[in-house]
Amino acid sequence: MKYKVIITGSTGMVGKGILIECLECDLIENVLVINRSSINMNHPKLTEIILEDFNNLEEIRDELVGYDGCFHSMGVSSLGVSKDVYENITYDVTIKLAKLFLEKNPNSTFTYVTGAGTDSTESGKIHWARIKGKTENELLRMPFKKSYMFRPGYIHPMKAVGSRTLWIQLLYKIIGVLYVFLKYFPSSATNTVNIGKAMICCLDRKLDIVILNNKDINEIASTYR
Repeated sequence: MKYKVIITGSTGMVGKGILIECLECDLIENVLVINRSSINMNHPKLTEIILEDFNNLEEIRDELVGYDGCFHSMGVSSLGVSKDVYENITYDVTIKLAKLFLEKNPNSTFTYVTGAGTDSTESGKIHWARIKGKTENELLRMPFKKSYMFRPGYIHPMKAVGSRTLWIQLLYKIIGVLYVFLKYFPSSATNTVNIGKAMICCLDRKLDIVILNNKDINEIASTYR
C-alpha cells in the first residue's frame, strides 16, 4: 500500500528529517508540507503550502483532503515567548489542525512530536509540560484510526539536517562527539532518521503503545523495511 502524508514543521530539524525519510521511502507516494516559509526544495513527490499564520488554517481546509497521515512536528520553544503565545502554538494550533485533518480524512493516522518530560496529568508545576500534556490528551481522545505521541529526548541530526540557530548548531557539533557513545544507549538518544522511519512505521502498522520515548522510537525504526 502507498501512503499520502502531510508534514508540518519541515523547516525545522525534526520535520526536515521526517521529510527526507518520506521522500526516500517507496511506501510514501505524496508529501504535502505546510510551512510559514518555503523549504526551497523540489521533488516529484513534494507539494508545498505556505501559510504565514497557522491560526488561519481554515484558509487551506479543502487542500487537506485525501491523506493517510499527518506528521505534526511544528512547534516553538517555551524560552523567550509568553505563556499565551506558547499555548496558542502548542495547543490551539495543533488541535485546530488535528480537527480539520480528521474532518477531511476520518480514516487517518496523526502523529505529534511533543518531548520528554511532557506532563500527562496536566497538573505539574512546569507550564510547557502541562500544555504539551493537555495537547497530547486531547489528540488521543480524537477518533483517529491511529494516533501516536512522540516524546524524544536528545535528537541527533542526520543526513545534513540541522538547526538554523547558530548556538544550537555549535551545541550539536559538541554533542556529536558524545553521540558516538550515546547511540549505544537507546533510552538516552535518538536521531532524525529514526524519528522519520518510526513515523512511517506508524502508518503501516498498529503499535501496542501510543506514547513513544527514545527507546521506543529507536526500536520501531529498527524494524523499518
